[in-house]
Amino acid sequence: MIRIENLSKDLGEFFLQDVSLKIKDGEYFVILGPTGAGKTILLETIAGIYHPDKGRIFLNGHDITNIPPRERNIGMVYQDYTLFPFLTVEENIGFGLKLRRISKEEIKHKVDELTNLMSVSHLLHRYPGTLSGGEQQKVAIARAIITRPSVLLLDEPLSAMDLRTQDFLREELRRIHHIQKLTSVHVTHNQTEAIVLADRIAVMMNGEIVQVGTPHDIFSKPLNEDIATFVGVENILDGEIRRNSDGIAVIDLGDIELDAISDYREGEVKIFVRPEDILISKKMQESSARNSIRGKIIKMTNFGAVIRLQLDNGLIASVTKLSAEDLGLGIGKEIYASFKATSVHVVKKTEGNEI
Repeated sequence: MIRIENLSKDLGEFFLQDVSLKIKDGEYFVILGPTGAGKTILLETIAGIYHPDKGRIFLNGHDITNIPPRERNIGMVYQDYTLFPFLTVEENIGFGLKLRRISKEEIKHKVDELTNLMSVSHLLHRYPGTLSGGEQQKVAIARAIITRPSVLLLDEPLSAMDLRTQDFLREELRRIHHIQKLTSVHVTHNQTEAIVLADRIAVMMNGEIVQVGTPHDIFSKPLNEDIATFVGVENILDGEIRRNSDGIAVIDLGDIELDAISDYREGEVKIFVRPEDILISKKMQESSARNSIRGKIIKMTNFGAVIRLQLDNGLIASVTKLSAEDLGLGIGKEIYASFKATSVHVVKKTEGNEI
C-alpha cells in the first residue's frame, strides 16, 4: 500500500499542495487532471526524483521519504519509452536483473516468461529503433516490471501514440494488471484511459487532490463545478430547492422545475446532468424518466458516431448518429429531452473540494 501524507513541493511553475492519498495493494489507481496540474511531479516525488518540501511517503508501511530512488523498489514508465537504443529488446528487458547480478540463466528464464505474457517474444533480437511506438512501450513496461517492483508508476504512457495503438495498449494494460496484480499508479489527462483502467481515480487540479472515488463517482457525482466541467458534464445549472419529499427534491431553475434524488431540503444548488444521460424523443415519454422538457434544437455538432445537440432551453444532449437519423433531427426541430431523477447530481453552491 502507498500512503502519502500532506505532501508539498514547489518547483515554481509546477507544485504540490498538501497532497494526501491512500492507494491499496494491487489497485490500479489513476491520477487524472489537466496539463500543469502537478501529476508528474507527484509521480516523480513518489519515485524519489524530487524530495518533498513537506510531508511523508509510506510504501507497505515503511517511510521511504528519505530513501534514494534506487532503493525504493519502484518501477517507472514514461511516455517517451526511454529504452537503451544500442541494446536489443532482450537486453533492455533484462537490464534491471543484470544490475542485480542475477545469473544469465535466470535472466533468460524471466525475460522469456515475461515476453510471452507481453506478446513481444518475437521482438527479442531487434533494437528499439526498429519497433513501433506501441511495441516500444510494451518493452518499456516489461523492463519496469521484470524486477517485481512494489509499485509501478506510469507517466502518460499512451499519450504519444495514435488512437488505435492507445486502444490496444489500454486493453493490454488491463490484461497484464489482472494477471500480475501489481499496484499501479497511472497519471493522465485522458478521461477514456481513466474510465477503462482505474479501480479508483484521484482528480488533481492546481497541485491539489480535489476528489477521489470510483470512475462512476468521478464522472457522475463530481464534487463541484470545476471538476464537473473537466470530466465532461455540460449541463451545469443553477437552481433552488423548493421542497423535498422522501428524498425527491423539486428544484426550481427559473423557467422549469426538475426532480432529483437529494438529501438537501432547501437552499441554492447547482445541478449536473451528463449529456449522454438525456433521452431525446419526438413525444413526451411515459417512462421512469421523471424529467421531460420540451425544447428546440438550435445547434448540431457531428462527432462521427455521436451527435451533440444544443437546445434552446439550455440543455445539451448526446445521441448516436443512428438515433439522430431515425428521429429525423435537424436545426429547428422540436423535441423532448427526458432524464431520470437519478441522473441529476445536486451540490450546494457553497460546497468546496472536500474528499
